[in-house]
Amino acid sequence: MTTITAERIAQIEGRRDELAASMARGDLAADEFVRLSKDYAEIEPVAAAAAQVRRLRAERATLHEMTRDADDELRAMAAEELAENEAKLAVAERGLALALLPRDAADERSAILEIRAGTGGDEAALFAGDLFRMYQRFAETAGWRVELMSANAAELGGFKEVVASVTGQGVFARLKFESGVHRVQRVPVTESGGRIHTSAATVAVLPEAEEVDVRIDDKELRIDVYRSSGPGGQSVNTTDSAVRITHLPTGMVVIQQDEKSQHKNKAKALKVLRARLYEAERERLASERAGTRRSMVGSGDRSERIRTYNFPQGRVTDHRIGLTLHRLPEILEGQMDELVGALVAEDEASRLAALDG
Repeated sequence: MTTITAERIAQIEGRRDELAASMARGDLAADEFVRLSKDYAEIEPVAAAAAQVRRLRAERATLHEMTRDADDELRAMAAEELAENEAKLAVAERGLALALLPRDAADERSAILEIRAGTGGDEAALFAGDLFRMYQRFAETAGWRVELMSANAAELGGFKEVVASVTGQGVFARLKFESGVHRVQRVPVTESGGRIHTSAATVAVLPEAEEVDVRIDDKELRIDVYRSSGPGGQSVNTTDSAVRITHLPTGMVVIQQDEKSQHKNKAKALKVLRARLYEAERERLASERAGTRRSMVGSGDRSERIRTYNFPQGRVTDHRIGLTLHRLPEILEGQMDELVGALVAEDEASRLAALDG
């Protein structure tokens, strides 16, 4: 450990001991105990990882001494144990380094998922529907809840645009690398010639924002209400319940019309607007901190082509990390753990490399 790292770990361990002592008091209010418990849960893994590294390093020093022993049998045994120790220590040191990395404050949040059909007409809309179902199924396996917020269905199926709230622990941490352009290569159901077409859909994953994160002044909003309409101009209901909110300082526009209640549509629209403003501020701050440098998988650029789904070959390729999986049907059924795990691992590796550099 470097001097700076050792000092930081000492501070963390000291803080953990303070929290443990405070939590042991019998006169704590329930909300205060919850707050302290949350703080303790955040730093305890770092302290535990540091303790494990220290123990393994001490063990390594002892085993090194034993390899110099005159007894051949003892020396051979120590050498074997030393090899095991070195392997465990490498894993423990990487775990400690990851625990010490600055955390994205939004990682534990729920998220707003937005999918929009891109180039490709009807086929792009069908693909947007496939992506939405994929994320729904992935969310189910993770124990998350998906709530449809708004949807603009296409005539032949799928969506021109769909927005949903994904609620659960650590949603944003697992889904944030999905932002970008997703491309599909397949023979459309409407294509009689059997030619492979390429179409695309854009995915945006935004961390859900609370009112305390983004304060919106009513004077900054223009709110228009009108009658909701469905595909082909059919009326969804006969009241002026649809809401269009324009955020005047940024020009951001959010339209919500799925609910029959104007009040509910306004609340949902504000939720989406708040998430978009929060993400815009996060991107601005990240850009200031990083300058021109961009992470390999974490840029979140929605104009960047990140992944191709090739149906004829049954494969999915993530272009950012050069990973190809020949498991297209399973992935579209929501079995995304291998793909998501590889993206998270690559992000961790790049951040560790940046830290070392």
